[in-house]
Amino acid sequence: MTRILIADDQRDVLEALRILLKGEGYQTEAATSLAGIFNSLEKKEYALLLMDLNYARDTTSGQEGLSAIPRIRQIDNTLPIVVMTAWATVELAVEAMKRGARDFVTKPWDNQRLLAIVRTQIELASALRRERKLEAENELLRGTMPSLIAESPAMRPVIEMISRVAPSDANILITGENGTGKSLIARAIHALSPRASHAMITVNMGGLSETLFESELFGHVKGAFTDAKTDRAGRFELADESALFMDEIANIPLAQQAKLLRVIETGDFERVGSSKTLHANVRIISATNSNLEHEVTAGRFRQDLLFRLNTIQITLPPLRERRDDIMLLANSFLAQHAERYRKQIAGFDETARERLLQHRFPGNVRELDHIVERAVLMTQDRQICGGDLGLANDGREPRNLEEMSLEEVEAFLIKKALARNDGNARKAAEALGLSRSAFYRRLQQYGL
Repeated sequence: MTRILIADDQRDVLEALRILLKGEGYQTEAATSLAGIFNSLEKKEYALLLMDLNYARDTTSGQEGLSAIPRIRQIDNTLPIVVMTAWATVELAVEAMKRGARDFVTKPWDNQRLLAIVRTQIELASALRRERKLEAENELLRGTMPSLIAESPAMRPVIEMISRVAPSDANILITGENGTGKSLIARAIHALSPRASHAMITVNMGGLSETLFESELFGHVKGAFTDAKTDRAGRFELADESALFMDEIANIPLAQQAKLLRVIETGDFERVGSSKTLHANVRIISATNSNLEHEVTAGRFRQDLLFRLNTIQITLPPLRERRDDIMLLANSFLAQHAERYRKQIAGFDETARERLLQHRFPGNVRELDHIVERAVLMTQDRQICGGDLGLANDGREPRNLEEMSLEEVEAFLIKKALARNDGNARKAAEALGLSRSAFYRRLQQYGL
């Protein structure tokens, strides 16, 4: 129940307010002096303080209560204070508000008006606390991961979820279109976790061949196969007491998924060529741009493995849904690449900004990074202009294909395939007749 502190030196007033507020579902506690108020606030948290301004006998000035308001604000600056007195004047109400009170009630009070004030102030205070908590979480994340830019409304649930689950050991599945920043979110989660003192180990499952799967994840002993010249620790062994980030988790061959499930469930595994069972305490963070539930229905992904991976699922919005972040990200990438290539570039001109904001970014944040890096290399001015970006005027139509290089045509076709398939890399690869590994190599090559 929502707890309210009532402060008044008259017992009948306290009892009347207790009965009134209890009928609305509030829990109340009473204080009969200023000392009682401070003592209660030091021990507990309250949703609202409803306090009289006069406590000493024969006092009607309200100065006692007024002088206490600033001290109360120091104890809890989000606590809504509603003051009440039988000796109300406009000047007294104004002075109380100046010192930090949120509203003012006269005695005898109107029940409905008092209840309306209480409800409103509690709701406003709750919203303020949530906003400040989110701001604090954003600052913490920015301080830990300076490159994490997430100011848009679409990213607020992501930031809030990270702050909640990062301190735990829960396995986390990060989903979203290709290039949305899933690996960056994984690093942010690890940086805020109790395992942050150990390096997070990363493996791209899309780049593993089926023959090297077990060796990469579990390691091997010397002589286990032709090229096994020495003993080698696998990713799980390296990630002991830390986190293992498995990117593109949907690309695990079905035949290998049972082996992965076993080590996630028990922590036990054997190096290839060895019968000795090893154990690792690993937190799993995985990512995919595929819909794993659809993959389960299609028989390409084990449902029990999915249950182990997605204790918590975080879905990243595509860049086209977080347009408030486009220029913030672009300016951040500009600063990084300008420093890297030792160029003095002040920013983007108006045409460049318009084209960036119009572009749909099928390759999401990764594509934006690639576009800005290319513009930094191409520009000969102090500002990035529209022509430096390599985008058409409306951000959608390409230049004449005859004027484009083979690489530009290939990158254009990949972008179109991603756009047609809502950023789903597997479907885009199938549409282009490319294997997954070949498609991912091209995505990296073209910054998509």
